[in-house]
Amino acid sequence: MRLFDRGRCFHEITRHVKCTQCLGSLDGRGWAIAVAPPSQDDRPNLDKLAAFWVPGNCFIKLEVGTWHAGPYFEADSIDFYNLELSDTNLVDRFTYDFHRDGLEFEIVVR
Repeated sequence: MRLFDRGRCFHEITRHVKCTQCLGSLDGRGWAIAVAPPSQDDRPNLDKLAAFWVPGNCFIKLEVGTWHAGPYFEADSIDFYNLELSDTNLVDRFTYDFHRDGLEFEIVVR
């Protein structure tokens, strides 16, 4: 998948409760992702929300139910491998909008 102009801010986070997902950059450029562990609720645990920088030569695997926001990056576009079931985003996509709580996040890369 080719993603454009992602920046580093987000207010939505998604999970898939029926499958894992693997992500990685195709062209060796790094990127950021925010994650939270699976939860029984329809929202992630804010105390466990964390962001990570993923080097361009690495892939990550998100376990079933892992809340995730990203990939985020400063480049105009990056091509990614996105390994999941062909219909995951149609039948297994659950999103929480932090705007309900008056929140938005920015991933700061150090």
